[in-house]
Amino acid sequence: MPAQAHQARVPGETWHDSLWHSSPPGSIYDYIKVASFSIGPDGLVDQWSLRAEELFGLTAAQAVGRDPVDAFMPPELRADGHRRMAEILDGKEWTGLVPFRIPGGDGAHGVAEIYVMPTQTETAERAALCVVVDVRALRRIESDLAASQAIFGQSPFGFLLFGTDLTVQRANRRFATVFGGAVEEHRGRTVHDYLPAQEADRMTEALRRVLETGDSVTDLRITGAAPGSREHRHWSINLYRVHGGTGRPIGVAGLGTDVTRRHLAAREAAGVRRNLALLNEAGHRIGTSLDLETTARELLDVTVPGFCDLAAVDLYQGLLLGDDDRPARPHGPGVPPLPQGRGPGRAPSPPLRRVAFASAVSDGPLSDPGAAVSVGEVHRYPAASPGALALRTARPRLIEGGGADDLVQSTLVVPMVAHDTVVGLAQFSRTKGSEPFGERDRAVAVELAARAAVCIDNARLYRREHERALILQRSLLPPGDPEAAGLDIACRYLPGNAATEVGGDWFDVIELPGHRTALVVGDVMGRGLRAAVAMGELRTAVRTLALLDLEPAEVLTALDEIARGLGAPGGAQQASRAALHSRDADRSEVYLATCVYAVYDPVTRRCTIANAGHMPPVLVEPAEPGAPPRPALLLEVPPGMPLGVGGEPFEEVEVDLPEGALLALYTDGLVESRDHPLEEGLRGLREALADPVRPLEDVCDHVLNTLDTRHGEDDIALLMARVQGLPIDAVGDWQLPREARSVGRARELARAKLPAWGLEGLLDTTELLVSELVTNALRYGEGEIRLRLLLDRTLVCEVWDGNLVQPRRRRARDTDEGGRGLQLVGLLSAGWGTRRTHRGKTVWFELPLPGGGSESVTELSAEQLLSMYG
Repeated sequence: MPAQAHQARVPGETWHDSLWHSSPPGSIYDYIKVASFSIGPDGLVDQWSLRAEELFGLTAAQAVGRDPVDAFMPPELRADGHRRMAEILDGKEWTGLVPFRIPGGDGAHGVAEIYVMPTQTETAERAALCVVVDVRALRRIESDLAASQAIFGQSPFGFLLFGTDLTVQRANRRFATVFGGAVEEHRGRTVHDYLPAQEADRMTEALRRVLETGDSVTDLRITGAAPGSREHRHWSINLYRVHGGTGRPIGVAGLGTDVTRRHLAAREAAGVRRNLALLNEAGHRIGTSLDLETTARELLDVTVPGFCDLAAVDLYQGLLLGDDDRPARPHGPGVPPLPQGRGPGRAPSPPLRRVAFASAVSDGPLSDPGAAVSVGEVHRYPAASPGALALRTARPRLIEGGGADDLVQSTLVVPMVAHDTVVGLAQFSRTKGSEPFGERDRAVAVELAARAAVCIDNARLYRREHERALILQRSLLPPGDPEAAGLDIACRYLPGNAATEVGGDWFDVIELPGHRTALVVGDVMGRGLRAAVAMGELRTAVRTLALLDLEPAEVLTALDEIARGLGAPGGAQQASRAALHSRDADRSEVYLATCVYAVYDPVTRRCTIANAGHMPPVLVEPAEPGAPPRPALLLEVPPGMPLGVGGEPFEEVEVDLPEGALLALYTDGLVESRDHPLEEGLRGLREALADPVRPLEDVCDHVLNTLDTRHGEDDIALLMARVQGLPIDAVGDWQLPREARSVGRARELARAKLPAWGLEGLLDTTELLVSELVTNALRYGEGEIRLRLLLDRTLVCEVWDGNLVQPRRRRARDTDEGGRGLQLVGLLSAGWGTRRTHRGKTVWFELPLPGGGSESVTELSAEQLLSMYG
């Protein structure tokens, strides 16, 4: 060491220590922990630095004046130490590793690397300056350098070290491989040299925040492109602040990982999850209605905006109108295309109607493919258009790109195929700014369109069945306004709407002999074409039974047998046998129905009613003049079991109906609802019928408008009859004794009554036929004879006797003197028949009135007369 340097030191501090403490913090010496002390000519320590205090654990007071060999070296090494110290004081430099022991400590040992430099004092005496480094600190620095080199040189991830000015101080080889150039060339650059402006600003802000706060940033997602590449890459950046040996921040370290594949996989997984959720939602939301247009709108509600920005659905016009003019099967894989220039391959598509449109960005229609089409508009796709090709081939078409001014950038044209048949076309479009459609989107669009197509086809089939059932049902109802003797009739029938199946409700007004009328209201349990067909069979059966002129209870009993046989191939007997064998009973369909059957006699104004599990009839009697209206009453008719149950007899009741009374028969759709109990509906009906004076048609409308019928949930049948009765002067009723002269008496009564009614033109025919019936009653009957003439729309003659044997029309032989009376009655009358009564039977015939629209049979031709005799 130069003498000038040795002389410049101050007491208590070596020149070397002074230089150490005047250096700026954060240098390499902070990590190496260099210490120094000096040895005087006497071989004793004469200067002891602060670093030496930290290294050896001794203060200057404890070290100065001591022999360093005796103080720090183990006894077994002291001899060699003294020899080395003598050489040093003789002016020889020495460097080596020296074990040392901390005096007064716990016996800890260390290894120091010492560099000894000979010096001279002011008096030219030999001395020495010792620079000491703890070997452990050197090994630790070597390990840290090796680790740092491994990170920078061997790391598979990009690594950057930014200085406090946010410029690159060091980059590893991996980073240089991605962004090009040598490692040294990146020194001094900023993030703006690597990233787009927006991403570079984000990165710079993150670096500044980490440097200022010390808070690390984890998984900062940055998007950019490597030099010379247009492919966007995704990086995950981790940033943390780097400190020097004194703890002062010296920069920010950044570790970048290319997560492009992970990003794509995550986006793919997210797309799959989104599509699965979309398909799951479609399964819940599409097909909730059996309406074609509603189903199409449900498809768009699911796809816009979750799957696309704009969408439209076109269905074949013929499908919507019920005329299925679509191709039987679409062209698919393996089907050769039609030759160009002929056939439908060059023709435009069949007419389609746009039934639904939805947009998340605009109210305007789709801009492609083709011209704009409004909802409800019927149109055709040109032969070469993507829409026509998709319909013809049953394959989806993807249309990419568009003009600079076009809103849409990507469109999927997807045929809607159900059961190998195309029902329409769905278009899904994404606007500019959205991700274009890919193969996965194509598959999802096909699945969505297929689900909607199946629902639409089911709705089409249901609509067709519904219309057929409705046509069948309406064809079985009485045409026009029914008429009845002694009754004013009004009726209403409201079928369920297209969203509900047609039910089995029916009503009927049947003319019976003697100007009597049968009023029928029934309801087959169940819905659809099956119920409508069953209703038709039961209605026909009721009309057939009514012609037999059976009592109401007998009619329901026979009808119950017929209902039990509807579900069995062999009829009622097969159904009875099936009931005895559970296996056969399981295969038999069960048809249940409710019915009320009432017969009204206008002469007596008496109504006989039987009920098979149906709603009770409502009767409103007229009020006295000046009195308030009377309340409507539910007639107490034993309800009985529904038709088809069997095993229980039906009862009937007779009710006398005053003039002007109102009788209402109805089905449960009028009074039942999900929102209120049945009792509330019946109370509402009685209140709506409280004023029967108004015209009967107005009463019907008032009932339907007043009651909360929830029309559409069920069919509604309403039959109302106001009692008028036959006038007294329109009835002729006489009792005849059982004697031969009663035949002449009957002719006299008829000849006297008809002129009073203005029916002189019917005198001869009536007199002849009355004579025939009274003669038969005397010859074959029992008890008193009753003759009754009734005048209404026709003239009816009835002859009663006490014998239950029914007369039978037969062809008399040539040698027979009799047996031609009923033949004569059949030829001269418009109709004749017989029915049982409680005390015997009644034989009747009917003659049309002159000028009533029907020709009166008053004369027999020669052929008719000869037919009676041969």
